[in-house]
Amino acid sequence: MINRPQPDEYSAFAARYVDLVGNDPILDILEHLQQNTYNFFMGIDPDKAEYAYAEGKWTVKQVLGHIADTERVFAYRALVFSREAIELPGFDQDVYMEKATFNDRPLKDIANEFKTIRESTLYLLRSLTEEQSMQKGVASGNPVSVRALAYMIAGHEMHHIKVLKEKYL
Repeated sequence: MINRPQPDEYSAFAARYVDLVGNDPILDILEHLQQNTYNFFMGIDPDKAEYAYAEGKWTVKQVLGHIADTERVFAYRALVFSREAIELPGFDQDVYMEKATFNDRPLKDIANEFKTIRESTLYLLRSLTEEQSMQKGVASGNPVSVRALAYMIAGHEMHHIKVLKEKYL
């Protein structure tokens, strides 16, 4: 069981993601989002996959790729912090996007990758003890607990799906 994190377990910036997540068990939320997000992207017309709502904004494919990249980073942090309390560097999403090849791939491929990453994340989170879920490390210069990272994964995804619905589709 992974309980909701306390506000001192994540940064003020991360609160915008944690606050989006409801009160159902986080593993249930992540499982539900896995299928809903996959279905959402599979339902997008492939002709709209490289659409960006403004110059300098990411395409639909890039947004999904960013969700996947961020989940990988947050899940890695959760793994590390569940084992040892250390400091990990931040990651610059724009640098990651510059090196990414999402626009060269079919949207379906990126959606399948996302679904697989989520499955891996769920296996990791299900394996944790309650004590491990409360352990903290430092990422991007801020203390963060493992359970906060689980909520941040869900909230980050929810944030970007909302932006896609409001500004892209």
